[in-house]
This record gives sequence, structure tokens and C-alpha cells, in this order.
Amino acid sequence: MRNEELNDSREDILGRIRSRLGRTAENAVPARADIEACLARREQGPRPAVEDDLVARLRSRSEALASTAEIVSRPEEVPAAVARYLAALSLPLAAVAWPQLAGLDWAGAGLQVEGRAACGDDLVGITGVFCAVAETGTLALLSGPDTPASASLLPETHIAIVPASRILRGMEEAFNLIRAECGELPRAVNFISGPSRTGDIEQTLVLGAHGPYRVHIVIVAGA
Repeated sequence: MRNEELNDSREDILGRIRSRLGRTAENAVPARADIEACLARREQGPRPAVEDDLVARLRSRSEALASTAEIVSRPEEVPAAVARYLAALSLPLAAVAWPQLAGLDWAGAGLQVEGRAACGDDLVGITGVFCAVAETGTLALLSGPDTPASASLLPETHIAIVPASRILRGMEEAFNLIRAECGELPRAVNFISGPSRTGDIEQTLVLGAHGPYRVHIVIVAGA
């Protein structure tokens, strides 16, 4: 099914729900204002302490979840960092990437990178993030035409490029940012905390059960 058809189906379902609730264009605006006011005055419960160095926290928490991480200074250093990681594990030097990342000098680092959604034959997927959560070592990815979800879900190896400026303290800040910058949620919001895993069979932890075997994070300190 094409994206346009999926979006049409979503709007049809939501439209019927709005109709049953008596929601109209006229009363939707004050209703949304009431919701925003409720969210603004809501008191937060106790939260774990998170150190001020959010880059260090994200790295330590993600590594505790079986991800790996490297910190670079500038976006221009990202292709070389990705090439080092792939070469160290003898992984293919070919990948798909979010179209918005296609402009980086991948060829100069010896990589063959295509800016498109992933298919079943792609072994390495490179993405950015909407934001990252330092408290839990979690990456937040929003689906869209230039940020296809398949690039982080189908390949065996997922490499995420994380600007330091998009690292937030906790999940509360992540949802606040989504509401502030997106307004309406996209079709998919994926929270990724390390490689895919399961412990369903005899409580034995298995990586790569429902997605990538590996997650590597390149944190760009100067972005």
C-alpha cells in the first residue's frame, strides 16, 4: 500500500472518530487550547537525576544497551567515522541513508551511500534522529518522506547520526519538542534503545530478533 493510501485511511478513521465526538472545525480550536493548558499546568512526578553532560550520559546509557558510540566534532567528520566503524567489523561499505543525509561526502570516505528508503537487501542503514534522550539512551525517529522508517528497521546494522544540540534530558522533553515542532504527530514515531532483542525463548537474550543486530551512534559535538 502506498503512503498516500495509508494517509487517506488514517484521515478517514480519525474523521469518523471526530464526527462521533461532535468535533467540528469551529470547536476544535478551543478544545485544543484546553488540552494545551492542561498539559502546561500538569505537575511532573519524581524523575531520576541526570548529569548535566548529556553527551556523556547518552553515550554511557546507549552502550549499556549494547549500542556502540563515537563522538566527532563536526558533521564533515561523520562519513569517516562511519567508514571506520564498518571497516572494523568487516561490514559492507555500502549503505542506504535518509535522503537529507545524501549530501555528506560519503564517496570521499570510501563509502557507497544511496539516499532512499531501505529494502530487504540493504545491510546498512544510516539515519539522523529527531532527538535523543540522555536519561535512557534512546533515539527518537519520526517517519516522513525524507526520514523513511525502513532505514532504521530493515538493515542488520543501523547507524544513527545525533547532533549534540538534539540530545534532551528525558522523555518528557522529547514529547514537548515533538508537540512544539510538529504539532500533529507523523504516521510513525519510533523510540530505539539499542539493537532489537527478545528474551521470549527460555529467557535467553537474543539480539536482532525483530530488527537490527547492531546500533552505532555517531554524536556530532559541534552540531
